[in-house]
Amino acid sequence: MAHHHECECCSHEHHHEHHHEHHHEEESPKQKLLLIAVTVVLLLAAVFVEHHFNLSTWQLLLVYLVPYLVIGHDTLKEAVEGVAHGDAFNEHFLMSIATIGALCIGFLPGAETEFPEAVFVMLFFQVGELFEGYAEGKSRDSIAHLMDIRPDVAHQEIRNEKGEKRNEDVSPETVSVGSMIIVRPGEKVPLDGVVIEGMSALNTVALTGESLPREITVDDEVISGCVNLSGVIKMRTTKSFGESTVSKIINLVENASEHKSQSEAFITKFARIYTPIVVFAAIALAVVPTLFDGHFPTWLYRALMFLVVSCPCALVISVPLTFFGGIGGASRKGILVKGANYLDVLAKVNTIVFDKTGTLTHGQFAVTAIHPDTFDEHHLLHLAAHVEHFSTHPIGAALRDAFPDEATDGCKISDVEEISGHGIRAKVEDHIVCVGNSKMMDAVGAQWHDCSHVGTIIHVAIDGVYAGHIVINDRIKEDSAAAIARLKALGVTKTVMLTGDRKEVADDVAKQLQLSEYHAELLPADKVAKVEQLMKADSGIVAFVGDGINDAPVLARADIGIAMGGLGSDAAIEAADVVLMDDQPSKIALAIRIARRTLSIAKQNVWFAIGVKIAVLILALFGLATMWMAVFADVGVTVLAVLNAMRALHVESR
Repeated sequence: MAHHHECECCSHEHHHEHHHEHHHEEESPKQKLLLIAVTVVLLLAAVFVEHHFNLSTWQLLLVYLVPYLVIGHDTLKEAVEGVAHGDAFNEHFLMSIATIGALCIGFLPGAETEFPEAVFVMLFFQVGELFEGYAEGKSRDSIAHLMDIRPDVAHQEIRNEKGEKRNEDVSPETVSVGSMIIVRPGEKVPLDGVVIEGMSALNTVALTGESLPREITVDDEVISGCVNLSGVIKMRTTKSFGESTVSKIINLVENASEHKSQSEAFITKFARIYTPIVVFAAIALAVVPTLFDGHFPTWLYRALMFLVVSCPCALVISVPLTFFGGIGGASRKGILVKGANYLDVLAKVNTIVFDKTGTLTHGQFAVTAIHPDTFDEHHLLHLAAHVEHFSTHPIGAALRDAFPDEATDGCKISDVEEISGHGIRAKVEDHIVCVGNSKMMDAVGAQWHDCSHVGTIIHVAIDGVYAGHIVINDRIKEDSAAAIARLKALGVTKTVMLTGDRKEVADDVAKQLQLSEYHAELLPADKVAKVEQLMKADSGIVAFVGDGINDAPVLARADIGIAMGGLGSDAAIEAADVVLMDDQPSKIALAIRIARRTLSIAKQNVWFAIGVKIAVLILALFGLATMWMAVFADVGVTVLAVLNAMRALHVESR
């Protein structure tokens, strides 16, 4: 992205950036302010001398050259270096020619001297650059929070030859996978890893935008970039620094500038064609009318104004800065956009296709209902959890999670037998308990009955007598319904769900969330086909939202892929164009709002800059504009456009 002040109307962008950095190393804002103050004093002194002493034109020029060179030496130097590198069409060159021309006009027959105006133009140009630099600096500072997640040091645990442990502060880049590191309270987690000792709370706001701390303990995964809030933790690293979440996020944001938006690409091409045309038009304006009326000084003055107005800096600085701000603002809310071009697409999305498991639902089985026939709910769940104690099946895990006391209540379990396709039978104390499907109930002669709830029905029989059933299902995420409602409010016309799950489960989720349509019992390849159908069926821009692990082909195929990053899923970060770092579907609506607002600000800047420039160029043509107006049309408009671009950084959550 172009954040240097000079225009991209040149082919030596890198050269420009280098010069601009050099320029700012020499002159800090304080130095520039001092130069401006000194110039104002010298200019007032020059005006006093002009009015109280009868000096020749040459003598007056020497008097005014002092303030002119004090304030303009840097601009003149940049202009000469630009020409030396074959890049004449930049801001400094145009401003230099215009002011030198104004200084020379006084020597033409019948022309008035324009010395004070030449100095004023250069002075105002420097004041404008001061404001513009300040605005860009503020914009950069606002994005700098992303760089704050970059860890500076890792406390690596190292053993010496005697086996004694000691901690050594090293750069995170040098820590290898499997190393032990210590993270103290208040420090950033330097690498991804697993907690070996200790417990704490993590602040994940820099990664997810969420302010609620995340509790961690032994065996929990921790990702880099979080801030450790309370306890000391010891962790084993699972990734090198280059592969860690924090590195990937920083690279994504830093490289987002490589993917230019349509607006940016257009502005860059426009600037390269537009500026030379206006320069040659200015030459024609000075020469052609003079052939008819002979008033060369008048037409030269108008041509010089044409030159000042012609520089398209307001566009080539503010438009990329707007997109940079939009991407930065989104990242603060835990939304990573991989490039400005994706903001373009996101703003126009009108069909959103969702994967179900892990996207709209949690992707984990949980007990959603308990219907006992003979016992109370607690006792029924207690028996089922005991029988499933050794099961590795997700259903067994869901039952154990629902009754966490089963491992410590002292009940004796024996004769555990898993019956393929039916369920599990075990002896709990003195009772034979069967937990499984309807086939198992039929096998033991228990009179089971069905359930109206959607999900997997787990029947329980005790000593051959039916005791009731437990409903297990994937829970819908808390903000999924709000997410769909917000998307519809934004004008998204179609919300579609694709799932490999059973039809009745998909139907239940679709009804609860009020989706436009759903397709169930699909294989990954079927999902790609369905998205292609929607793209062909005049559904406009199609976005696909998935959890990024098994959805990579569809994420890549859709017009724009949005992945649930789940605090740093590698597959999600690689495959998608947009990554939601905290798995909240409601962030999709926020991402669309940010994209639309960013595009709106960029358009405002384009129309405002072009409108003012055209107006002043027309006025200059008819002799109604002054050099002051011309400088405002260039520097003033640029400052206003940059200040407007900074609004893209500030995002309201709702």
